[in-house]
Amino acid sequence: MNTTRRAWALLTVSLATFMTYLDNNIVNVAIPAIQRDLGLTTSGLEWVVSGYILAFAGLLLAGGRLGDIFGLRRLFLLGLGVFTLASLAAGLSGDVDVLVASRVLQGVGAALVTPTTLAIISAIYPDAKERTAAIGIWSAVGALALAVGPLLGGLISQHLDWGWIFYINGPVGLVTGVLAVRSIPADTARVRRSIDTPGVIASAVTLLALTFALIEGPDKGWTATPIVAGFVVAAVAALVFVALEQRSAEPMVDVALFRNRIFSGGIVAIVMWGFGLFGIYFFTSLYLQGVLGFSPTEAGAAFVPMALLMATGAILAERVAARVGAHRSVAAAMFLMAAGIASVSLLGRDASYLSLMPSFALIGVGGGLSVPLTAMIIGAMPVNQAGVASGIFNAAREVAGLLGITVIGAILTARRTADLHAGSTPVDAFLGGYRAGLLVAGVLVAAGGVAAWAALRNAPRQPGVPEVAPEFAIVA
Repeated sequence: MNTTRRAWALLTVSLATFMTYLDNNIVNVAIPAIQRDLGLTTSGLEWVVSGYILAFAGLLLAGGRLGDIFGLRRLFLLGLGVFTLASLAAGLSGDVDVLVASRVLQGVGAALVTPTTLAIISAIYPDAKERTAAIGIWSAVGALALAVGPLLGGLISQHLDWGWIFYINGPVGLVTGVLAVRSIPADTARVRRSIDTPGVIASAVTLLALTFALIEGPDKGWTATPIVAGFVVAAVAALVFVALEQRSAEPMVDVALFRNRIFSGGIVAIVMWGFGLFGIYFFTSLYLQGVLGFSPTEAGAAFVPMALLMATGAILAERVAARVGAHRSVAAAMFLMAAGIASVSLLGRDASYLSLMPSFALIGVGGGLSVPLTAMIIGAMPVNQAGVASGIFNAAREVAGLLGITVIGAILTARRTADLHAGSTPVDAFLGGYRAGLLVAGVLVAAGGVAAWAALRNAPRQPGVPEVAPEFAIVA
């Protein structure tokens, strides 16, 4: 496969990643406009956001396995088509039922297409150094989506009909599909393997139940029957999944893989990474608007420098890792993130845009330079299971983000309630809880840095070139 075609394929999967990551956060800023237009209840409003996350996170692992079975390009195009059509349906929605159903379908499409993106990169870049650089570009595009989402959502909700936050996926999806057909290698000479239906079902039930409990817990109460039942179902389904995989002749996930120090330690580190970044990202948006008085557009713009630095760091990460070692660069990067997150707690109700930037810069640079962790996790998986590896990676990060929002939210609420009872003003009470949550997140991200150092220490810098998966083989 020549260099030009690989570059186009990388652009294609990066565009798809941009679309799915964008939909994770673009809706949040436009929620007030959607609520006014459709007359949504609080419950309906929550499901407009959580319906997408539930389907996306719950089906990621299953989507990764299906990519390994049916072929990466086939599943990429199927997922892209479902996501694009569901986006158009969401924009045209005239009532809450159609909108929520469309959002769920968007999540299904994203769960099919997202695991294939990293797996495709793994297949078309068998050289470890080139693969790490490609994953850096892929990660940079994802970082840009984090910034563009709130900014674009704010601009659209203020100046256009809210339907345009979904309509924009139409032309992007069409262009991405055309590029995929022309650049991504055809799925040829596929190896016939069983789908491992029991494993797919058990993994989906585990993630769906866990995601549901994490999403609904803050509102329904952690001791409410549906929430407790959700955690119990998730735990039982997870145990069933492990038992099934150990006994299956063709398991979806080889449980022995978690004995691999790089893979298991890397997953722990990425969970801490997602916990800190996505959890704090959510509550910092509330801080910017509720305490500092930023408009939705101004709040979105505040994240742009951080995202640009994250994108730059992701592109440079491979060079840094090659010079000092991946274990040192990733650990140091996560320590930078931890310092940046914790330092936001030093700011108060009078913080300015400029005073935010040093902390945001540390978070951005650290987040970008931690990209070799992704490459090492994917590289530790046999290439013919790259789809599942990508599914595990993305599911871990997505659930970690929900955990971050949930745990930091619980800390914030408990501290705010105590401060209110002690006579603090609402703003000061929020700040007290927000600062406590920042410090906890910072400690956990730093712990992730330790896990990354232990996982990647003594790992080969240039592992042997893996054999291209038979089902993805193509003559260059």
